[in-house]
Order: sequence, then structure tokens, then C-alpha cells
Amino acid sequence: MYIRSGKRIFDIFIAAAGLILLLPLFILLVLLLSFVHKGKPFFFQQRPGLNEKIFTIIKFRTINNTGKIGMQLAGDVSVTGNFLRRTSLDEIPQLWNVIRGEMSIVGPRPLLTEYLELYSEDQRRRHAVLPGITGWAQVKGRNHLAWEQKFEYDLWYVKNRSFRLDMKIIFLTISRVFRKEGINFRCGSHIDKFSN
Repeated sequence: MYIRSGKRIFDIFIAAAGLILLLPLFILLVLLLSFVHKGKPFFFQQRPGLNEKIFTIIKFRTINNTGKIGMQLAGDVSVTGNFLRRTSLDEIPQLWNVIRGEMSIVGPRPLLTEYLELYSEDQRRRHAVLPGITGWAQVKGRNHLAWEQKFEYDLWYVKNRSFRLDMKIIFLTISRVFRKEGINFRCGSHIDKFSN
């Protein structure tokens, strides 16, 4: 019941409540980032979603104008952007993706479209569910994990998703954000691109 319809209701409730509660912070960040990034507070990028259907993900902009979009080089991230990533505040606009039905609160993170041709048949099964703002791989190590391990956690979630598991992931996510666990973002480092 939860997987068929309850999860969608749960997503809409949490996303709508989050947008309402975070509205003052949202407006403040829009104003701040509009100043920092010359009127462009948001970052838009195409990502594969459910059944590999392409959608446009929305995040707060963290990369300087000289940054290479998608590579997430630490040297290209502004001071403001660094703070947003460490606190995960750059993810707030994705609540709108959830409202639109393009994402879920919990699910495998949507990766770059260029990775689609690199997946094995097993790895492609991560697209059998809506991508999430947070997921099992994120609470298990986030950027510290090797790609193979991330995919294993994603596939485990696809097979075992439930209301209880989603609630566990949400609470673990909140805990890790406050404790800044599993976030590998040091000056001069970068997130390796996936290759097979």
C-alpha cells in the first residue's frame, strides 16, 4: 500500500511542509545567492529519473561562474557554496522537484545523464524508482563511498523500500547533516566521475 500510493502522499506532505517551514530561509538564500552569483541563485541540470526519463533538477547555485558544471571541483566552489554543501541547504529547491513528481524524498540520488550508457543492466535498476533528495547510500557514507558500493546500496533500497526504511533514512540524514558526517569536501579535492 505504501509503495503503490502512500509514498507519493508522504512525499507531497513532507515537501509541502518543508517548503512552508523553510520559506523565510529560502527567500534569504535566494537574495544572498542572487547577489553572489549576479542574479542567478539557482542551478539547473538535466538528470535521469524514474525509468531513465530526463528531468531538470533544481538546486541552489554553489559553483562560481568559472566552475565546470557537473565535475564539482572544490576550487570552483564559492565560500557561500561551500557552506551550502556542508549543510545540504543547496538541496532545498529539490522539494519542488518532489512536488512535481520528478523526485521522492527518499530514493537513489539522480546522477549525471552521461552515466546512463556506462551502467550495467543490474545498475540500471536504480532507475526503477523515483530518485531521492536523500537515500540509503547517502546515510551509509555519501561521498566517502566507492561507486560500486553506492550502487549496491541503491539497489538494496529498491528491493527493500518501505515506510519504516524511509523514516529511518530521513532521521539518519538529519543526524548526519548536523554532525557533518560522510561529507567529503576538502579544498583541492573532487568527486571522481563514474566510469566502468
